[in-house]
Amino acid sequence: MNVKQFVKQHRENWKQLETLSAALQKRRSTITGEDITQFHQLYQKASQNLSYSQTYFPEEEVTHYLNAIVSKSHNLLYKNQMTSMMQIRHFFGTKFVGLLLEQWKLIIAAMLLFFVGGAGSFISVAGDPLHIYSILPADIAQGVDPEKLGSSDGAVDSSLMSASIMTNNIQVAILAFAGGVTFGILTVYLLIYNGIIIGALAALFWHHGKTYDFWAYIVPHGMIELTAIFIAGGAGLLMGYKLFVPGNLSRGYQLKVQAKRSVQLLLGTIPLFVIAGIIEGFITPAAISLEAKYFVAFVTVIGLILYMIAGGLSHRKGTSTANYDS
Repeated sequence: MNVKQFVKQHRENWKQLETLSAALQKRRSTITGEDITQFHQLYQKASQNLSYSQTYFPEEEVTHYLNAIVSKSHNLLYKNQMTSMMQIRHFFGTKFVGLLLEQWKLIIAAMLLFFVGGAGSFISVAGDPLHIYSILPADIAQGVDPEKLGSSDGAVDSSLMSASIMTNNIQVAILAFAGGVTFGILTVYLLIYNGIIIGALAALFWHHGKTYDFWAYIVPHGMIELTAIFIAGGAGLLMGYKLFVPGNLSRGYQLKVQAKRSVQLLLGTIPLFVIAGIIEGFITPAAISLEAKYFVAFVTVIGLILYMIAGGLSHRKGTSTANYDS
C-alpha cells in the first residue's frame, strides 16, 4: 500500500476524530456515553494508523499529521480534559451494562448456585422445622420469631440500620469477588451459603403461615441486593474460571486481565447496594402495608429492567458504530 492509498482508506476516520475532538472540548456538559465510545474507538484506530505510518512513511506529511491528532486526542482522553462525571456517566450508562451482557452466563451461574443452596435448605426445613437449628448459625436461628414479624416496624434507627446494611452487603460482594483468586471455591461457598440462609428462613415462615409477610420484607430491597450479589459472584466466578482453565495463556496473565474486568463489574454493583441499603433501612422496616412493600419491589424490578434496556441499547449502538467504522 502506498501513501496515497493509505490516506484515502483512512482519511474519513481521521476527519471524524478531529471533528469529535473539537466538539468534546466545546460542549463538555452535553457529551453522551455514545460520544465517548466513538471517540475512544476512533482514537485507537488513529493510533494504529500512526504506528503504521511511522514504520512505512516516516518522512511523509501524513505521519506528522497523525502524530498531531493522536497527541491531541490522547491529551483529551487521558489528561482529565474529560471530566470525572462524564467518565462515570459513560461507565454506568454503557460500559457496565456491556460487561454484564458479555458475562451473563457466569452471572446466571452465580444465581443458580444461590438457588441451589436455597432450595436445599427450604426442603430440609420444610420437612422438619427443627432442622433450622442445624442449618443456620445459632444467633440467627434463636433470634427469629415468625409471630413477631413486623412488630417493630417504625421503631428502628433507619439511618444507622441503612448504613450497617450497606456496609455488610458490600463486604459480602467484595468477598464473593475476591473468592475468584481461590479458583472460585470461596465464591461458590458464599453464594450457596447465602442461599441456604434465605431458603431456611423462607421454610420456617412457611410453616407458620407467614410466607406472604416474609417475602414482603425481603423483596423490596432483595431484588436489587440479590442482583448485585449475583453480579459480584459472577465476577468472582469469571476470575476463578480463567485461573482454573487458563487456556494457552499463563495463569498470571489471566489473573491480570480478568481481575481488571471483574473489578469493573464489582464497582458497578456499588450503587445497587446503596439503593438496596436505603430501601432496607428506611422502607422495609417502615410502618406501611405489605402491599406497599410489594409495590416498592415491583418498582425496583421495573427500574432494573429499564436500566438494562437503556444500557444495552447504548452498548449495542456503540458496538454497531465500531463495526461500521472498521
